[in-house]
Amino acid sequence: MQNHNHQKKIALINDYTGFGRCSVSVQLPLISALRVQCCPLPTSILSNHTGFESFQFTDFTPNMQGYIDEWQKLGLEFSGICTGFLGSAAQISIVRSFIERFGGENTITVIDPVMGDYGRTYSTYTAEMCEKMKELTAFANILTPNLTEACILLDEPYDEKIKAEKVEKYAAALSAQGPEKVVITGIRQGSYIANFCYEKGGSIHIIRTHKIGTTRSGTGDVFSAIVAADAVNGVEFSVSVRKASSFISRCIKKSIELDIPLTDGVCFEEVLHSLK
Repeated sequence: MQNHNHQKKIALINDYTGFGRCSVSVQLPLISALRVQCCPLPTSILSNHTGFESFQFTDFTPNMQGYIDEWQKLGLEFSGICTGFLGSAAQISIVRSFIERFGGENTITVIDPVMGDYGRTYSTYTAEMCEKMKELTAFANILTPNLTEACILLDEPYDEKIKAEKVEKYAAALSAQGPEKVVITGIRQGSYIANFCYEKGGSIHIIRTHKIGTTRSGTGDVFSAIVAADAVNGVEFSVSVRKASSFISRCIKKSIELDIPLTDGVCFEEVLHSLK
């Protein structure tokens, strides 16, 4: 049997969106640019993301298990597993089984618990899905929630004016549930956006970048892709978070210069050469 495991690989579990620069469409080229093979496992297929007035959507759930079984037949091993938006309780259960099947001490699992923003869960998210996501995050080595998601996972009230001390407390509480490393992203601090990095043992780093422009689709996917690829490459956690934050800033700045519509995400292609 051929050995397909001579190169570092990340299993990327997320939706595939043809237009709008988000999910697999963004993450695959970024992970590849950081010299890691990206193996996508789609959860759904969309013509363009749901921020547009209309879109075509195909649920991939019925096909996921057969897809995974074929990977096992090939004897694939993964240096990393990276998860993104999961559209149902069934998908969360499938991902949990995938991690149990392909994970282990030589595999770094990065979970982006894409559940909501601005203090609200996404309309597709049910109470059952929230509970299952809480269970799934215990399998993460690295967890990358925004503030809304951190609050949901901890059953804490959302406060957009939250103090730094409380964010640090939330990060430590999330780590206590399983993840070795946690970054709570997108905390607004005046003219800055802060990411709070916590590592087991109490190490805290706060990475700040100047806020530029408005929120665009796909920036969370850019962030988790860089963090995941860096993790399997052995890059220090806080260094990786700073790299991801700086790269997103460059992407947004270039998108503004080129007058890219907000729905179209960030034109990362224009600055991809700067990602190392």
